[in-house]
Amino acid sequence: MKKLVLAAALLLPFSALQAQQTLTPELLWQFGRLGSSEVSPDKKTVLYTVTYYDLKENKGNADIYTIPVEGGKAKKLTDTKTSEFNVTWRPDGKKIAFLSAESGSVQLYEMNPDGTDKKKISDLKDGIANFKYAKAMNHVLFTQDVKNGKEVKEIYPDLPKADARIIDDLMYRHWNEWDDFKISHVFYAPYKDGSLSGTPKDIMAGEPFDAPLQPFGGAEQLMFSPDGNTIAYTSKKVTGKAYAVSTNSDIYLYDIKGGTTRNLTEGMNGYDTEPVYSPDGKKLAWLSMETPGFESDRNRIFVYDFASNKKEEITAGTEQTAHGIKWSNDGKKIYFTSTLKGTEQIFIADVKDKTVKQFSNGQFNYNGFEIAGQNFIVNKTSMSQPAELVLVSMKDAKETPLTNINTEMLGKVKLGKVVSRTAKTTDGKEMLSWIIYPPDFDPKKKYPTLLYCQGGPQSPVSQSFSYRWNFQLMAANGYIVVAPNRRGLPGFGIEWNNSISQDWGGQPIKDYLTAIDDMAKEPYVNKDKLGAVGASYGGYSVYQLAGLHNKRFKTFIAHCGLYNLDSWYGSTEELFFAKHDIGNSYFDKNPSKSFEQFSPHKFAKNWDTPILVIHGEKDFRVPVNQGMEAFSVAQLQNIPSRFLYFPEEGHWVMKPQNSVLWQRVFFDWLGRNLKEEKAVN
Repeated sequence: MKKLVLAAALLLPFSALQAQQTLTPELLWQFGRLGSSEVSPDKKTVLYTVTYYDLKENKGNADIYTIPVEGGKAKKLTDTKTSEFNVTWRPDGKKIAFLSAESGSVQLYEMNPDGTDKKKISDLKDGIANFKYAKAMNHVLFTQDVKNGKEVKEIYPDLPKADARIIDDLMYRHWNEWDDFKISHVFYAPYKDGSLSGTPKDIMAGEPFDAPLQPFGGAEQLMFSPDGNTIAYTSKKVTGKAYAVSTNSDIYLYDIKGGTTRNLTEGMNGYDTEPVYSPDGKKLAWLSMETPGFESDRNRIFVYDFASNKKEEITAGTEQTAHGIKWSNDGKKIYFTSTLKGTEQIFIADVKDKTVKQFSNGQFNYNGFEIAGQNFIVNKTSMSQPAELVLVSMKDAKETPLTNINTEMLGKVKLGKVVSRTAKTTDGKEMLSWIIYPPDFDPKKKYPTLLYCQGGPQSPVSQSFSYRWNFQLMAANGYIVVAPNRRGLPGFGIEWNNSISQDWGGQPIKDYLTAIDDMAKEPYVNKDKLGAVGASYGGYSVYQLAGLHNKRFKTFIAHCGLYNLDSWYGSTEELFFAKHDIGNSYFDKNPSKSFEQFSPHKFAKNWDTPILVIHGEKDFRVPVNQGMEAFSVAQLQNIPSRFLYFPEEGHWVMKPQNSVLWQRVFFDWLGRNLKEEKAVN
């Protein structure tokens, strides 16, 4: 009977759950999730999407909304059974365009700004992705998959039931997908009066390369010049082993009239991405990493001047790493976001003077923004608030809320206090940690406490709102959370960010112990009930701590963590990452010290603490054998342990019911080991 009551409760709207006072995994999946946004050409209206999930159906659906820039009531424009995405304004502002699979394949649609007169304007056999209009509205560019390579059944058509792959080169799988013998190419087609005409032109015909970069690149890596005569795009034009060991992506310019392509960033051997033309088309800016093979190098902003044929960095005087660059209306400045001391803020770069200044400041993340006259329209989050749109004045940074997607729900939920705390590391540096306290925290009581170990390893612990590693959800379950910005995280200078490379098990692990030891001095922290949790490099950290923690912790949880660097090095896919962050491989003449000193499996003989291992079968960045090896070692040493295995998940848990299961097993394990007197299997 209890199970039936719970299942029914999951289907009720939030209004029926008013008695609920703290966060639960199920409630997290009732929050609306803000997607992309864009300001109309006349700067009066904001276009955006919100995704709501149906836990019973195990899927989500994104719809389109608009709201006035100056504030007001949001208007829902679509209400279909399929998601609308990649939403944008047509350059003249008279239509809203988006992609949808409503017809069975992903096609381009347009509709009026009030949601009426929806029309499908593309009907391409294999569907499309990532589109943009030319400003003159005479062309539309888009991406489409084209055939590249042969499956076994195409090589041997008389063996149609043979189930195998013939592999002759690397990059046969990537992140969570096997090579599907297709590549993404950039096309453009004539556009007139709300329809595409003629045969689309593949500007990469015959090339075995992807654009944008796979699997995470999108429309931000594609752009028409203002005059519509040139398409700028990002591609890494190498394949197989060369792709696996390189980060050398480039910015390419395709001349529509001449049909020629040139490499604008030839000789720049790190990541070069996200080309953005100045309003007058005389300059092009993009993001550039200097160090080959280093995926988390500082993102510089480069600007190319077409008149002088020169390119130069305009952010050389700062240690900030740039994201989401946008030109000012007059072309004199470039705005961007950057991580700073555990937050994401807006910065301004002067193109002529090459100076950079910070614009925003506060305990929040400004994750992305659009420009509306003298205001920013900002996607804002904190550890206590899912993403909402806010209007921020360029004059004085005054903030005005726009959307209220989850305001009512959050108003009925008790949240814990979030504060920053600094501690001195073993090498004398100041380290910032975010501390999240349980709702109704009472300093006279003692609380079990969790050390959160971040992944990346160069991913920030900032004011984001996670739907899996949600600190407020952990706090709602009665835990204090310690989330350190240990060595290797951005936002604290280049040296701090870069120093983790080839030192995974060194100073960063000492930083974690510093953070938990410092917090354990507080009388309200139960030093006998400490746990350490994390994913990816955070999972690696958990495995490493398990072998050297000197009985500090009473339990561990590792998700998709690296356990055995020897076996991981030979089974991961983007080998440039392994080479840069671990060092020379174990089969090189001079192997990196990482394999002997920093591989958790070398210290597994010291394990003595209950551990939960979580892993996904489709994780090709950290293959599932890593979790299996760790779990086997725990079992063989009679250490209380459990293995949560997801056959259809990759490096992340994406499906709603899998996510809820993840949370239930996660908190059940913590409860057994940090809240009960005796741990059980």
